[in-house]
Amino acid sequence: MSLRTATEPRFDAERMRVDFPILASRVRGNPLVYLDNAASAQKPRAVVDAIGRFYEAQNANVHRGVHHLSQIASEGYEQARGSLRRFLNARDEREVVFTSGATDAINLVAWTFGSFLKAGDEIILTQMEHHSNIVPWQMLRDRIGIVLRVVPVTDTGELNMAEFERLLNDRTKLVAMIYVSNTLGTINPVRDVIAKAHARGAAVLLDAAQAAPHIRIDVQDIGCDFAAIAGHKMFGPTGVGVLYGRAEWLDRMPPYRGGGNMIKSVTFDRTTYADVPARFEAGTPPIAGAIGLGAAAEYLMRMDFGAAMKHEADLLEYATDQVRGVPGLRILGTAAEKVPVLSFTMDAAHPHDIGQILDDDGIAVRAGHHCTQPLHQRFGVAGSARASFAFYNTRGEVDRLVAALHRVNEVFGG
Repeated sequence: MSLRTATEPRFDAERMRVDFPILASRVRGNPLVYLDNAASAQKPRAVVDAIGRFYEAQNANVHRGVHHLSQIASEGYEQARGSLRRFLNARDEREVVFTSGATDAINLVAWTFGSFLKAGDEIILTQMEHHSNIVPWQMLRDRIGIVLRVVPVTDTGELNMAEFERLLNDRTKLVAMIYVSNTLGTINPVRDVIAKAHARGAAVLLDAAQAAPHIRIDVQDIGCDFAAIAGHKMFGPTGVGVLYGRAEWLDRMPPYRGGGNMIKSVTFDRTTYADVPARFEAGTPPIAGAIGLGAAAEYLMRMDFGAAMKHEADLLEYATDQVRGVPGLRILGTAAEKVPVLSFTMDAAHPHDIGQILDDDGIAVRAGHHCTQPLHQRFGVAGSARASFAFYNTRGEVDRLVAALHRVNEVFGG
């Protein structure tokens, strides 16, 4: 049953598609069906135009330049920071640090917050983490001897909260967890996790890369200490992201990288560091990317986000029902709270073969382990195919996906 009632306006996905020029493309003679949004979402014209305007009329390095173009570029860069502050509902623009992406943001915390930790301190992860929220903590463990604890995932793809509470103890210094699983689509109970962690004196970092396109994130409401987002997953450019950090933490944390922009003064004897956020933005930042990301945030804030979420919920429900009619298909993750992500395996074909057959029909999906190898091992498979939807996808595209999956069975004898 659709979540939309008879009195609610229908979300006009076809109208939204006009904003995304690439969706009018054809692939191998077929209209493109883009279902790889969890890997990288498409960009609206507003983002493309913002980047183009910067390079055509505003291009210069930011901060400290007294000439006209530098002043304009600096203003655009800081305006983008303001857009991201509003998008996340951070208290202050100082809490918004531009990075090269969510991976860079998590590594920043691992190196800087990690400087407060010592051997024997514990960090809790979950079994559904992306590799970018596993490897930096393993590197920290190997450097200083911290202990990593892992919360298991249930058969439905939800966190085992009883086990989380068992693992949480006075040695826990940080809980680093994914807000929304990029493989299962599971929306984790972050408020509950954060409240329990804070009660034991632990900080919480959220990998919010997959949440940002689908959930209105309010960092003050959920109470996280850190959150990492990636521009390219929330309809912005590649190569840029944001670390949100509570000012109380950022003010204490040492620099991540050294160089220009992150200093107050330098001599060969001593360097004093800039205040946040500049302290964490060494060198020339991703200026055009930040401006494009600011445009993406503004685009999403102008949109009827509630209606878009209901449209996505309808798509997920419809797609789940339809693919269950494909013989030999197994869905990974059936949590009660999900974003529109469907990862699956088929008895007849390897995920890469599924992806190739679908590509022949102009349908883009992801095939592989999706940077979640431990999670796939939990479900007893090496990889899966993944169809991930955005608000610009339609039921007609779901129908094309399902028809192509039946063709996979025809080709491979399933």
